[in-house]
Amino acid sequence: MTTPPALLIAGHGTRDEDGAEALSSLVRLLGARHPDVPVAGGFFGLPDAPMPLDDAVDELAGRGATRVAAVPLLLTPAGPGGPTLPGALERAAARHPGLGFASSSEPGPHPRLLEVLEQRLDDALGSGARRPQDRARTTVLLVGRGSSDPYVNAEVARAARLLWEGRGFAGVETAFVTQAAPDVPAGLDRCRALAAAAPGADGANRIVVLPYFFFSGGLFERLCMQTEGWAAAYPDTEVYGAQPIGTGAEVAEVVMERYRETVAGGAAWPGAAVAARAGDR
Repeated sequence: MTTPPALLIAGHGTRDEDGAEALSSLVRLLGARHPDVPVAGGFFGLPDAPMPLDDAVDELAGRGATRVAAVPLLLTPAGPGGPTLPGALERAAARHPGLGFASSSEPGPHPRLLEVLEQRLDDALGSGARRPQDRARTTVLLVGRGSSDPYVNAEVARAARLLWEGRGFAGVETAFVTQAAPDVPAGLDRCRALAAAAPGADGANRIVVLPYFFFSGGLFERLCMQTEGWAAAYPDTEVYGAQPIGTGAEVAEVVMERYRETVAGGAAWPGAAVAARAGDR
């Protein structure tokens, strides 16, 4: 029986232990669901990440893998000026000449991930999200990490449009924690202004701040601090904070879908020339 290619889940650099535990949880979940597929995960982009991608590749090589399908756990491309997944895989291939690698595209605003985002919104609002008229007075601020690359930031805007379509919210605006405008306070200002200008606007309007990233950690804490500071200055506006996407069953399904697409794509599994579709343009 031929052993299927191994699955390598690649997160983008974090020093946060909660992010590492979330990735470990996803690896365990996929390993339990697909015991025939060797699964490992790690982070690229930072030399002191708690789960280095190199260690994950070493683990798969030690388990006898000869082909590795890498799936980036990214919502947007990694952007310019920093380490990319194809570069990390090329270095791994140089250390393990017997391994062949192929890489999928990042999941992005996959329909299943949009469903998770909607669930995070409902969780944040509680019982207040149940009626159409409740959603109609709710504006969502989708917050991405932020990049110096406008093409990366445009992916957050694309996700916002897809999240808004057909879900009944008054609007879905975008903001960024770092490197890009609008920042979180400016995004909240815009949500407040749009709500006040809406036809028939009356009473207290509300905003849900929705993180567009997988993990909690330093980035999420900064977002929470910025949101709380703004909310304190505008007590007449209801502001709710949602949780990140996380790494639950829906995310596992999307990762496995990307894995199967990569395996079925007829990749040549070269030892050094990695299929560079994730994070590079």
